[in-house]
Amino acid sequence: MKPKLSASSAKRIRRAAATAAAMTVAVVALPGATATASAEEAQTAGGWNDYSCKPSAAHPRPVVLVHGTLGNSVDNWVGLAPYLVKRGYCVFSLDYGQLPGKPFFHGLGPIEDSAKQLDAYVDKVLAATGTDKVDIVGHSQGGMMPRQYLKFLGGAPKVNALVGIAPSNHGTTLSGLTKLVDQFPPAGDVVDEIGPSLLQQKEGSEFLKKLNAGGDTVPGVKYTVIATKYDQVVTPYKTQFLDGPNVKNVTLQDLCPVNISEHLAIALADRMAWHETANALDPTNATPTTCLS
Repeated sequence: MKPKLSASSAKRIRRAAATAAAMTVAVVALPGATATASAEEAQTAGGWNDYSCKPSAAHPRPVVLVHGTLGNSVDNWVGLAPYLVKRGYCVFSLDYGQLPGKPFFHGLGPIEDSAKQLDAYVDKVLAATGTDKVDIVGHSQGGMMPRQYLKFLGGAPKVNALVGIAPSNHGTTLSGLTKLVDQFPPAGDVVDEIGPSLLQQKEGSEFLKKLNAGGDTVPGVKYTVIATKYDQVVTPYKTQFLDGPNVKNVTLQDLCPVNISEHLAIALADRMAWHETANALDPTNATPTTCLS
């Protein structure tokens, strides 16, 4: 027979579980956000979000970067955006999933609403660049959320390729820690108050069941998933992979066994992941990705 907890003890346990679940699930994204006062400076210096940019014959499609949960359009891309700009791409990034009273940290709103924001943003980029298709690169939630846009909002004809870097395609157990939400239902209430998208990315969520029903992919779009086996956020890491035609799943350690990137570093600082991203955007001119990429 299990010992009965006092009301005060039970309350402390619920609080601890809720806090642990919220803090752990919230890591699905980024380090602390920088002040947005420097956001325009960072983008100008990096050469992205330049709406006068016209894609070249070599890179005929603009690239739309989609940040992760708790991220924003600048912090997530201070490395990859300039990397792609230097290679001749027109690069754009959006903020999505904003909630009142939570500045800087975005990607928290319902994923269905975030996909609508992406829909509008893609149309804005297409109009500015005079093109009919974009390529999308997203990190974490940003690699999964565009699939909602492709599948349910008519985005497929406007997208050539989707590159997901550590995407939460089939949800996450957070190494089993999201089971706290199952064991302590009040934890789910607290997490949901922080942002609905957190529980939507939990393995087995109703959102993910609907998103993945009938297959992971839609016709006409090329998919690439870039993962690290050391991902401590979207776990198990192989749940990031997609199944279907026109899919390439990449594990960095298969290309370089000594690569130790985890969930944040793979997008923020890993040049192997960036090189694989460039290969996915321009497969005709792809070159091998190595430890020295």
